[in-house]
Formats: sequence, structure tokens, C-alpha cells
Amino acid sequence: MPAQTDLDRRIAEVRRFNRFYTRQIGVLNEGLLRSPFSLAETRVLYELAQRDKPTASALRLGLNLDAGYLSRILRDFERRGLIRKKRAARDGRQSLLSLTARGSAAFARLNARSHEEVRTMLSGLSEAEQNRMVEAMQTIGQLLGLGLEFPRPSRPAHYILRPRQPGDMGWVIERHGVLYAREYGLDEKFEGLVAGIVARFIERYNPKRERCWIAEREGAPVGSVFLIAKSARVAQLRMLLVEPHARGLGIGRRLVDECIRFARQAGYRKIILWTNDILISARRIYEAAGFRLAEQKAHQSFGQRLVGQTWELNLENATGRKR
Repeated sequence: MPAQTDLDRRIAEVRRFNRFYTRQIGVLNEGLLRSPFSLAETRVLYELAQRDKPTASALRLGLNLDAGYLSRILRDFERRGLIRKKRAARDGRQSLLSLTARGSAAFARLNARSHEEVRTMLSGLSEAEQNRMVEAMQTIGQLLGLGLEFPRPSRPAHYILRPRQPGDMGWVIERHGVLYAREYGLDEKFEGLVAGIVARFIERYNPKRERCWIAEREGAPVGSVFLIAKSARVAQLRMLLVEPHARGLGIGRRLVDECIRFARQAGYRKIILWTNDILISARRIYEAAGFRLAEQKAHQSFGQRLVGQTWELNLENATGRKR
């Protein structure tokens, strides 16, 4: 059997999630949401409720359904008194579709049950966990370009990287405190940790050996990273952060690349960083840049049970970012 590649492992992980989520939302049941409707029939009802008299062709394109399959669903809906058809004035070969009172009532029941099931699912999570889940779903939709609800950017969003300015250090502390509490449930001691790191950076700053970069978009800061001297040969990457609304634009990866570039110019032989295993997106950026996990250890900090990780990048052997 051939060795499993990184792509094979990613494929397996996507399939594993698909199996989990189809079970989670009840797609495998004969009727979705305790109703007599299948998933496809429910989606057709939803589109008919949201659109103003669409044609069957418009529904087929919007849902990417087989024409014959959709035709059978619509015939069944008409037989059950859920929809009505009206010949289009501009093209007699096309029919305009709309829900009847019975169809609207059926959709309203499905919509209410769906809302309640999602409410129940979210109620078992903290607010921070809910936000993390929703942002992860938005990221999946944007990366895959899932229709009009999750559009991919038509052009790259512009941002700049710049040196720190007066006021930036307060922003770094405040945003770390807010986002890590919201997304990971860390308490105020984490904000205190960040404040201490920032204070030492300002007091001991060596411009030949250290740097802070701020990512700015539309005149406002949206990201940060620090490279700090750990020793004569070792630099430490700290406080990588990207605002949620600016994620997916490559800012985090660009900030890390700037740290690596500067570290080489400054003559460092190694970059280290300390993070926690819950920071999944950041860890992926580090790994893609060539960092390797050197050590990990469970700890109780900031009001949470965490697994701390030390990552290292050997600049003498590093060949650059993985493609």
C-alpha cells in the first residue's frame, strides 16, 4: 500500500467531518427535521419561499440539481398542493413557481424546527465556542466560494504592513484580551501577560535585532506580530494576531514571513515560538512556514486547561515555505 501523503490525510479529515456533520444535522434520516421531506425537497421549499416566482430553470441552476430530479420534486409538490404554476408572459414554455398557503405553512414549520435545532446545538457551547464555530463555518464557505451566501472576494483586499506607531501597543493589548476571551475563553490574566510582554518590548527595544509589524487595512490596524531577541542566536516570534473580519486574506502568513525574513537579515540561527494547541489556524501558518513542533506540555492557565507547544524554525536548514 502506498504511503499516505499530506493531501490524503486532509482528504480523510474532510470526509470524516462530512460524516460527522451529516449525522449531526439529521441528513441520514428518512425525513429531515421530523418531516415528510427529504433534504433536497426541503432546500427546494426554502428557495421557493425566498425567491419571487422563480422558474424551474432558475431553481435548477441555483441548487445545482439534476433537471429530471427537480422536475419530479416539483410534480410531487404540485400534486400535494404545495406549489402553484403560472405561465411566464415573456416565454410560454416557462412556468413561474410559488408556494400555496399549504406550502408556506409547511415551510414555516420546517424553518421553525431548523431554528430550534440549531439553537439547541449552540446552547451546549459557551459564547466563545459559538463564535469560533460560526467563524469556522464562514471560513469554509468563503474558501470554497459557496454561492452568493459566501462570496469569494472578487479581488484581493488591500492591506499594508507598517512599523508600530503611538497607540498601537495599547491596541495590541486590548485586542488580545478581547479576542482570546471571546474565541478561547481565556481570562484577564492572559491580557496581563500580553501587557507585560509589550512593556518589556518597549523598555528593551533593540531596533537592530527586534521588530513589530502592524497590518493595516482601510486606515485601521487588523493584525500584529513581534520578533524579540531571545539570545544572540535565537529570536522569538510573539503575539501573532489577525482580526476576525480580516482573516482569509493571507495577513497572518505575511506577518510570519516578515519575521523570518528579518531574522535571517539580523543573523539569527533559529526562531522559536510558544503557543497553545487550541490556536489551530495559527499553528497551520507556523507549520506551513517550516516550523516544527519541538515540545508540548499540558498546563492550567488563564482559566483553562491547555496544551502549550514550543515550535522551532532552524534558519540554517530552512528551505522556505511549503507549497
